[in-house]
Amino acid sequence: MIQDIYPRTYHNEYQDTKPAENDFILVFHKNTILVRFQNGKLRYPTLKETGSFSCEYYYLFSIDHYKYFLAKPAQNLSISADAKPAIALNGYHYENVSIFRTAFSRHTAFAGITAHHLFNWYQTNQFCGRCGHSMVPDHKERMLFCPDCHNMVYPRISPAVIIGIINGDKILMSKYAGRPYTNYALIAGFTEIGESAEQTVAREVMEEVGLKVKNIRYYKSQPWGFSGSLLMGFFCDLDGSDEIILDKNELAEAGWFSREEIALEDDQLSLTREMIMAFKYSSHFFMQE
Repeated sequence: MIQDIYPRTYHNEYQDTKPAENDFILVFHKNTILVRFQNGKLRYPTLKETGSFSCEYYYLFSIDHYKYFLAKPAQNLSISADAKPAIALNGYHYENVSIFRTAFSRHTAFAGITAHHLFNWYQTNQFCGRCGHSMVPDHKERMLFCPDCHNMVYPRISPAVIIGIINGDKILMSKYAGRPYTNYALIAGFTEIGESAEQTVAREVMEEVGLKVKNIRYYKSQPWGFSGSLLMGFFCDLDGSDEIILDKNELAEAGWFSREEIALEDDQLSLTREMIMAFKYSSHFFMQE
């Protein structure tokens, strides 16, 4: 999966530090990031290259001994449709963050989408949601602080579930409605206030495909910066009728697929695809009593 960057090591401990000339600087503009390609691999600028621009820099994280920072240009960060990027560099261009789904190398893609998660958090919380005062970054931890009403805001992580529904020797796969991603996936949804992850599984399955499930069991989790989420994967067994009642607002289609009918292969990226591959290639793991 995208976070599996071994033998490199991700360090997310906050540091109150400034970038050195060879540290990586991540520059976002809306849903795009400033990058270049070197030998087919994604590369980010360093402070040596962005230093001529007037910016604030926020420490993000480190991978091995390499530090990554977020650049905030001194100009007002307008989010209007016609706003232009404040930083431009020769040899670099802005790419949509969806590039991280296919980019090499793996740790560079993981760094980019994790940074975009934090970029969105900083953008959304420029002003206090309680009193409207400008927020300022804390110097002891990754937190934004309101000097007027003392409100503290931490990065938001939304819990969500990925659900593999097993019906004998078949699994339910679906396609999203109205989304750029058009491959088959699994039922998924965000956890609501006051419910457990297991309750989310049962509710989302009923809402999206009208099915009941049992034997809900945890599989694995994944940080998913594309939606600012922590994904929790569960497998469960069909309980009762296998007739699908499709929520067409959420899904374009859904159906039961045997292992032989699954044409997908592992993309080494998502929990969804890993769970589909686990079902496809590990039949003994899913044998029902």
